[in-house]
Amino acid sequence: MISIPTHTLDDGTALPAVGLGTWPLGDDEAQAAVVSALEAGYRLIDTATNYRNETGVGRAVASGVVPREEIVVTTKLPGRHHGYEETLASFEESRTRLGLEYVDLYLIHWPLPRQDRYVDSWKAMVELRDEGLVRSIGVSNFTPAHIERLEQETGVLPSVNQIELHPFLPQDELRAFHAARNIVTESWSPLGRGTSLLQDPALARIAGAHGVTPGQVVLRWHVQLGAVPIPKSANPERQRANLDVFGFELSADEMAAVADRAHRRVGGDPEVHEEF
Repeated sequence: MISIPTHTLDDGTALPAVGLGTWPLGDDEAQAAVVSALEAGYRLIDTATNYRNETGVGRAVASGVVPREEIVVTTKLPGRHHGYEETLASFEESRTRLGLEYVDLYLIHWPLPRQDRYVDSWKAMVELRDEGLVRSIGVSNFTPAHIERLEQETGVLPSVNQIELHPFLPQDELRAFHAARNIVTESWSPLGRGTSLLQDPALARIAGAHGVTPGQVVLRWHVQLGAVPIPKSANPERQRANLDVFGFELSADEMAAVADRAHRRVGGDPEVHEEF
């Protein structure tokens, strides 16, 4: 089993350096995937209300493969539940589906700035953290302006911002903003889903030089950036490969080559995207 290093969040809790994404797995698929991932050494599991697999993830956590206290379970607040009271109620629904006494990391899934209720949700999340129902709170797909507003109106910065991050979208400015405020960057779609990234000849050359796969090169790139990738896989062999990225190091030239490509998103723009 692979041992995974951790990042220390601003609240003192530990976040593993690689996690398992579970979208778009159903409950049964998610349960099987999380059990095999825990057996392989994963300790960070990522789900969301809108993934509709919290029940399956919770079953896997309850399976006893790994003690509960060793697992960092993340879930996310959907857009339709923005608002103070709505957030408290939505969290209880997630906690019930997961079957957990507490959630390790709770994120606002999207800011939905046109709805303009994310600050109210954040105030509720601060309360959940203060009550011990959530260990750490964060956001997903937030811009610097959204985060600065949270701090201005509540005095509390998120511990994590989970963003689209891959070699087509390296997010240099946003990562620098996070680093200056001790916010850990998590990477969703770390392998650039739906793109030809893993067929890139440059990645193949770098992978060959290290005796690894192109996917491992890209995940190592994330790790060396200081970001936490959460690749999704239900395949036990691929899960193990995605976790096995701590035995080699990319040079500065190789790091630059990985991200040497035209920038584009594969997901929504946080300024306008609305996901309820």
